[in-house]
Amino acid sequence: MRELKDHLYEQVARLGKALSSPKRLELIELLCQREKAVETLAAQAQISVKLASAHLKELRQSKLVETRKDGKYVLYRLADPGVADLWVALRGEAEARLVELQAALAALVEHGDDLEGVDRRDILRRAKTGEVVVLDVRPADEFASGHLPHARSLPLNELKKKLAELPKDTPVVAYCRGPFCLMARDAVELLRKKGYKAFRLRDGVAEWRAHGLPVEV
Repeated sequence: MRELKDHLYEQVARLGKALSSPKRLELIELLCQREKAVETLAAQAQISVKLASAHLKELRQSKLVETRKDGKYVLYRLADPGVADLWVALRGEAEARLVELQAALAALVEHGDDLEGVDRRDILRRAKTGEVVVLDVRPADEFASGHLPHARSLPLNELKKKLAELPKDTPVVAYCRGPFCLMARDAVELLRKKGYKAFRLRDGVAEWRAHGLPVEV
């Protein structure tokens, strides 16, 4: 019986081992956005394709990611929405318990840039009535795979050229891939310099789903 119990814990520990790498966690966060080829994941995580492949192999062996063929490409995706929920829960526990992480997150944004403790359903209501503009600054393909209701896609690399399309008399709430993502912070900084009232929403699609809120495709 002891041998069986040891085996049970050993199997659960496989997930802990797979999640013990910072880069593998980043790859999971990237895959929360949509399925991607290894080349795309390597570029976005700023690592070599060889290293990305090795990390993805570990995640696949632990049944956290799956693959499918698309022509000559192999696309990676999360095995189940529960993997995204696991990432959100793990990161949330880390933030609640680790002062070092709290300090690092606080350093990401200027005072007043971040929407802390906001009512997510209130944002939904305000976006629906046009009281705020919710801006998704991720790449367009990630927006197409899933986005917050009433959000508008305006990737960060296009924002400067298309500022005139945004109403100056309406507050802008920008979001990207989640609390660790810098794109929304950079968008808010640009918008404020141009005279917009802008704020960063810490949530990404994974966080939104984890709170039981709707996501549009």
